[in-house]
Amino acid sequence: MRQSVVFTALVLASAVVVAACSSAPAGKSGGEGEARSENPPAASLGPPPAMRVVTTGLDHAWDMVWGPDNFIWVTERVGKRVTRINPADGAKTTAVTVPDAADGSHGQQGMLGLAFGDRVAYLAYSYNTAQPPTNENLRGKIVRFTYDQAAGTLRDPVDVITNLPASPDHNAGRLLLGPDRKLYYSIGDQGHNQFKNACLPIRAQDTPTAAQVAAKDWSTYQGKILRLNPDGTVPADNPTIRGVRSHVFSYGHRNPQGLTFGPGGRLFSDEHGPKSDDEINLVKGGKNYGWPFVAGFRDNQSYWYANWSAAPNCAGLEYDDYDIPAGVPHGPHELEWNDPDYTEPLKTIYTVPTGHNFKDEACGENLDLCWPSIAPSSLVYFPADKAPNPALANALLATSLKNGALYVLKLSQDGNWVNGDIVQLFRTRNRYRAVTVSPDRTKVYITTDSEGLAGPGSGSQSGELDNPGALLEFALAVPGK
Repeated sequence: MRQSVVFTALVLASAVVVAACSSAPAGKSGGEGEARSENPPAASLGPPPAMRVVTTGLDHAWDMVWGPDNFIWVTERVGKRVTRINPADGAKTTAVTVPDAADGSHGQQGMLGLAFGDRVAYLAYSYNTAQPPTNENLRGKIVRFTYDQAAGTLRDPVDVITNLPASPDHNAGRLLLGPDRKLYYSIGDQGHNQFKNACLPIRAQDTPTAAQVAAKDWSTYQGKILRLNPDGTVPADNPTIRGVRSHVFSYGHRNPQGLTFGPGGRLFSDEHGPKSDDEINLVKGGKNYGWPFVAGFRDNQSYWYANWSAAPNCAGLEYDDYDIPAGVPHGPHELEWNDPDYTEPLKTIYTVPTGHNFKDEACGENLDLCWPSIAPSSLVYFPADKAPNPALANALLATSLKNGALYVLKLSQDGNWVNGDIVQLFRTRNRYRAVTVSPDRTKVYITTDSEGLAGPGSGSQSGELDNPGALLEFALAVPGK
């Protein structure tokens, strides 16, 4: 009874909506069956209680971390800078500007992940190796800076690793310094096999040869999560995959934009699905997460890999995200494909049955806002220690770009499963880009995109963002206070 009262307090204070998101199909762990909508009408949603706009004017923020100085540090793609924000009054200063970062005004490029070490900071960004008027040739790098705490700045950049795959699309770009003092970096599939990149093959299943590693050829690092020594070398205890040890920690990823460490040093990711089946993954060394042969669970539901890049006349085809022409070959059905290293996700948001209508006319022109997915953009772990409320203890928090919500996924005590329904907090008409939690666990901070479409719920067609380019603070309800 006490926990029920506490949970109710959190609901009332934080405008919680319970989402019955799809998980495993029948017979798999944690399943709740088909997705169903329990979103309130868009018109009834206003700013949630206990929200404070800390600052505005962020220029396409990407990553956000709570710094060792108790300030919030944000990477801004268009500004090509790292901005340091005082959470008390929103005052901003520039910690560093990176002139050689790619122009972040279009696509998902430029300044990306940020992580702090001992008196240093690591910054990931994409850069253009071609000079105007030549077309862009983007590559990625991770750079180590000296952290000047007295000045609140980053200085003396030193390259850790360069020439990584990069693209205007599906860069992922999350960077962590793990409890093992290794760097973890996510790289997406570069948006290949879709839209303008339809004729470029997805390489998420390709792994490097020994010769490529020796030559520092990282071209197969697309669709991977990497694990690096802080100096950029390959850790001696990295997994051996297909007989080769490289920076690759796991593979078969689509666009893992969120990375976080949870109980026992477990690594979790959230990952964008194609039109459904966003994933929450427990990432293990040497494991294969299935993309592009599998989206979500290996269940043959609503997804079948269409390999546009293998079409003989691909350059002459007009890409269509819904109707696949006869000349585009399909891969095997999900249940026909397998790999000894394949690992299923912990949770999907959402899984829908084959035949689901992804082109519902009621959705208007922006059909993607009605797709059964949330576009998860970052991930953070909320530990049980110091949790102000049992509803948040030992949980993953994932931000949504589509409907302005923070998704709470409760973990089992050992961290190996997601338990029960997902809870949505802090619903607004924004695109939530990144999330962090104050050290005392009483406040959650979320950055918003500077532009784009978003609605307060699946099916909403609102193009008006409540707080574009902002840092928002949400005070958590503390029982008894």
